[in-house]
Amino acid sequence: MHYNVPHKTKQFLFVLIKLSIVVGAFYFIYSKLTENEQMRFSHFFTFLKENNAFSLKNIIFLIILSGFNWFFEILKWQILVKPIKKISFKEAMEQSLGGLTASLITPNRIGDYGAKAIYYNKPLRKRIVLLNLLGNISQMTVTTCFGIIGLVIFVNQYQIEIDYYKLMKLATILILISVFAALGIIQNKFRIKGYSINRLLDFFKTVPLKVHVSNLMLALIRYLIFSFQFYFLLTMLGVEVDYIKAMVLITSMYLLASIVPSITIFDVVIKGSVAVFLFGFVQVNELTILSIITLMWLLNFAIPSVFGSYFVLNFKLPNTDE
Repeated sequence: MHYNVPHKTKQFLFVLIKLSIVVGAFYFIYSKLTENEQMRFSHFFTFLKENNAFSLKNIIFLIILSGFNWFFEILKWQILVKPIKKISFKEAMEQSLGGLTASLITPNRIGDYGAKAIYYNKPLRKRIVLLNLLGNISQMTVTTCFGIIGLVIFVNQYQIEIDYYKLMKLATILILISVFAALGIIQNKFRIKGYSINRLLDFFKTVPLKVHVSNLMLALIRYLIFSFQFYFLLTMLGVEVDYIKAMVLITSMYLLASIVPSITIFDVVIKGSVAVFLFGFVQVNELTILSIITLMWLLNFAIPSVFGSYFVLNFKLPNTDE
């Protein structure tokens, strides 16, 4: 039996969903800062105050770096969407920051896919999801390339003891997974976010080469910005470390942290654990590293998601006549 939901009821439920997203985002940001088992907020605040981290010059420079990080992310989304619909930079900003807020408590930011797709009419939504996936693939590609280089240098430079027996077991498991994945691809059964590999490849081939190049270049620029931001925070908190040596550790950290599935709100915990281990090799104390990870999370996720909550609350479904 089919029931028609009254229009006012639909509006009420829609408003309730938007409020739930915003309240949930604010709650998780608050809980992350006040209930962090790795580091108490009072210790974090005192540590930054003692290191004069709140100087006007430092704050302005960090905000500028975060601003550029999100400027290029928004520009990347605007360029990605262009082949199917031209949108303004303001619209791209609304979708990017609104998607960030909606995805804050979802595993691997998967909520961002649905949040961005809902800005478009139904015929375009599947392609929007695929374009979003393409943007994330480009960022992961850059992270992986730099991370592998950094990790290889790190292992050789610090003579990490490797358990080759466990390594062989891991390699065997990875080979088996690759074989099964290959068989799945051949049979067209292996899927990523509900789409077969063949379908993904066919769609990506329809995207203009210019868009692919711009997408990858902007992903690279973003990576260089937030990696340098991490290095700047190290120097700001009094850590004396060579830039190249620091980048080896930073690129390794981002690679290792990115391959661990997580909810965005716990991303800071994962990166913190990995960073504490890596920077321990250059005698950087745990409190310094955890403070930097928390600051990076605040500057590039928490604060932008607060701005994104404005767009979530003011979101309206697309006009079906377009």
